[in-house]
Amino acid sequence: MARVAGVSRQTVSNALNAPQRVRAQTLTRVIAVIDSLGYIPDQSARSLKTGLRYTLGYMAPDDDPLNPNPVMGGFLTALCDAAALAGYRILLFRPTEDPKRAIDTLAAARQVDGFILSDILANDVRVQRLTELGLPFMTFGRTEPEQPQHWVDTDNVSGMREIAGALAAEGHRSVAYVYPEALTPWLRKRAEGFTEAARELDLSVILIHESPEHEPHDKGLVERLRTMLRGENAPTAVVTGNDVLAMSVYDAARAAGLRVGTDVAVVGFSDLPLCQFLTPQLASVRMPLTAIAQKIIEQLLAQIRKEPTPEQGFYLQPELILRDSFYRTG
Repeated sequence: MARVAGVSRQTVSNALNAPQRVRAQTLTRVIAVIDSLGYIPDQSARSLKTGLRYTLGYMAPDDDPLNPNPVMGGFLTALCDAAALAGYRILLFRPTEDPKRAIDTLAAARQVDGFILSDILANDVRVQRLTELGLPFMTFGRTEPEQPQHWVDTDNVSGMREIAGALAAEGHRSVAYVYPEALTPWLRKRAEGFTEAARELDLSVILIHESPEHEPHDKGLVERLRTMLRGENAPTAVVTGNDVLAMSVYDAARAAGLRVGTDVAVVGFSDLPLCQFLTPQLASVRMPLTAIAQKIIEQLLAQIRKEPTPEQGFYLQPELILRDSFYRTG
């Protein structure tokens, strides 16, 4: 194999076990030869030699199988791809009634080299437990300032500031912001980012919150939004903390006899697949899930290799995707 690739045996070994040590051009050539020869490394032999399992544990967020979160589905795909490129695989495990016990069980089995968490909450007990155990971990979502800063996250504030700036540039002066009642850390950042930017741009902001029991198309929320849109000082644009809430805004606009994208602009956040199936298509902020997954794997493997890691986490920039719901033509 080394002879075919024109490199030393050590370079082939590095390509399989420590690809970060190999120059990108050489690594590409060696991997191509490995693939052409159909070579599959003996995982047990590699583990005996290095003491590693080449497996990362990902605690899948609690979700409804009949109504799964498409953001987390996209993140999982990106995570598996990024891990595979680094020679690792992802082991999924679900939280139990006691998330700390779920972590303890997997850690005791020594089946993984590090952990990945998502849907991070304020003072997250999972982060606290992994810190206590001294295990390598990374999170999709910012941890609290007093906790280890092993996180990668979408810059929610920046994304919302971009929305506010685009609306102001389009001539909007009165806007509404619709947000969930139960604010998680990232949803709180979105609300703060939008309201702060709106004030700086001299935009008048109406705040509407969704009660926890509300579902998409909830009649109570739709009626509140309809009343707002038909009011004396009705906003010309509505921004929502997530794309699902935008569906209620569409319903409210129709009930008020208004046209989304013509009489009122609507912008969501996350850029779920549903954005392109709404009429008109929903403008939204796209999270860089692939880049987030790649950075998480990169930083987690650096911890596993006991390399120096940054004292701060990483914010990655989202992208505002403008579609027909954004523009006003009348």
